[in-house]
Amino acid sequence: MTESDLSDLRERAEKGDKEAVDELIELAAERSDMDELRRLADAGNTDAADQLIELATERGDMDELRRLADAGNTDAADQLIELATERGDMDELRRLADKGNTTAAEQLSELTAE
Repeated sequence: MTESDLSDLRERAEKGDKEAVDELIELAAERSDMDELRRLADAGNTDAADQLIELATERGDMDELRRLADAGNTDAADQLIELATERGDMDELRRLADKGNTTAAEQLSELTAE
């Protein structure tokens, strides 16, 4: 797809064309284009958010997961907790637990017990 085609697709998506939005998400996921997915997710598209979370998880991008989790995305929070637990990142688990995340608190408790 040329840059011109991509611009046209974005324009159609911005005008509310659901098929264009879906195509943009699919293309962005295929290209691992986190910027495009982030733009769509930040505009409220849950499919884009799901793809962004998946990609961020695959890359181990805790910053992106943290950004999404802090914005209220529970799926991102779950993935962030999973990564933090795998890495033994007590600081991240404590940060999430301090914000009231009970799963993070449970994982923190389990890690400290070990």
